[in-house]
Amino acid sequence: MALKGNTLILVEVDNVQFTIIKSWNKLRWDKKSQSLYGTADIELLDKLTSIVRLPPTVEQRWRELHALQDAVDRERVNPEPAPFYKYPVKMPLYAHQVRGANMAMLTFGWMVPKGGVAHG
Repeated sequence: MALKGNTLILVEVDNVQFTIIKSWNKLRWDKKSQSLYGTADIELLDKLTSIVRLPPTVEQRWRELHALQDAVDRERVNPEPAPFYKYPVKMPLYAHQVRGANMAMLTFGWMVPKGGVAHG
């Protein structure tokens, strides 16, 4: 198992693992390299942790994605959100707009989640 950027590559997968992983429709088979590859998103990594132990680099990515998701979830329910940035708008933003802008800043890696590392 290797991580190149946001792409997860699986090699030497046994038949049972291959069948399970292929049923998720999250990875594609590459005949040339005899490997499975796809985007290392939080859903895929969560599923993989249920069947194999992740290598340190992949586990680090998994932890970063969970820290990011936790930060976005905290912002989603924040009753009094403070803007992370002076957003370039003329009128004052409503609370739901501030929350949305803050969640976008976190999601796209423009802000570091509290207690976690920015992804990207």
